[in-house]
Amino acid sequence: MTLFEKIIAREIPADIIYEDDLCCAFKDIEPQAPIHILIIPKKPIPRVGEAESQDRVTLGHLLLTAGKVANELGINSTDEGFRLVINNGKAGGEAVPHLHVHLLAGRQMEWPPG
Repeated sequence: MTLFEKIIAREIPADIIYEDDLCCAFKDIEPQAPIHILIIPKKPIPRVGEAESQDRVTLGHLLLTAGKVANELGINSTDEGFRLVINNGKAGGEAVPHLHVHLLAGRQMEWPPG
């Protein structure tokens, strides 16, 4: 069982700011920006590179949820803005083998990212 599955099961505490039947969103415990939210599917998908065609509703829902959370946080404007990041595999920066979307905001994002 991954760390994120334990959060979903409420075995590990998290600062959950959004939840529905497909996903939940919570504050990252090691934020890389003033606003750093993780959006995870409740269905355990190890990584985006292993998602299957039947996961397309969940994958789309994660992105729509990111927009909804950004709206609730007041950062979904062209002036404020935010960045979404999905890491895949060790070299891609993946730390937990459970698909998750990082929503980062509250500072100027640089390009290219690290």
